[in-house]
This record gives sequence, structure tokens and C-alpha cells, in this order.
Amino acid sequence: MDQHLKTGATGEELACRYLERHGYSILERNWRHQHREIDIIAQWGETLVIAEVKTRGVGSFAEARTTVTREKQAFLISAANAYIRQRALDLEVRYDILALDIEADGSYTIEHIPSAFYPQLAGHRTGRKSGRPHR
Repeated sequence: MDQHLKTGATGEELACRYLERHGYSILERNWRHQHREIDIIAQWGETLVIAEVKTRGVGSFAEARTTVTREKQAFLISAANAYIRQRALDLEVRYDILALDIEADGSYTIEHIPSAFYPQLAGHRTGRKSGRPHR
């Protein structure tokens, strides 16, 4: 497996464990709709959490969380809308980023950014009470 794919898969696994330890239920991983993918779909209470995982390995210079562009946000929102429609969900929706830095020795840090962006900023709309802050 290509190193950046291995790093990404490791980051997603660590992010899932982190969310589960903090009371989230993981509903889907790498959920696809057409050419769009959501890394993690989780539920936290009555909130559907759409989580984008950004993993930075050794030697990376870009800050992981800054790589979620407006275009990527729009893709996530579009995919989330499809997920919500397919399952006829009536939950609050929140868009989070989990930024991971993995060191050469295998240690890592996770920065969880709840409500990292809001649908209205990307020109889209999702479920009721979209973008409500983390409790």
C-alpha cells in the first residue's frame, strides 16, 4: 500500500477510536455516494456528525486541518445530504474535522474540531438545526 494511503488509513482508525472513547457511535466509515466520500459518519446523542479526517505524517509541512478546502466542504455537504435523504434521518447535523499528526516513533496527537464549518457558508443546506455547536 502506498505510504500516504497507509498513513490515511491509520489516521482514520485512530480517529474512530478517539470518537468512540468520547461517546460517539460510528455509523459508517468511508461512506461513498457517487464520487464523494465521507471518512466517518457518527452519531453523538441526537446529532449526526460528518467527520473529515486529515492525517499528517512525518515530513509533512501543511497543517492537516487547513487542507479542508471550500470545495471539499461542498463535497462533504453534498454527500451528507445524500446520506440523510437515503436514510430519511431527522437529526441535527454537524461537520467536524479530526486532524492527526503521526510521529516517526508512532506517537500521535489528535485535534478534534467540532463544528469546523457550516453548510450555509458553503452554499448548501442539510438537516434541521444544522451547524449547532458541540455540547
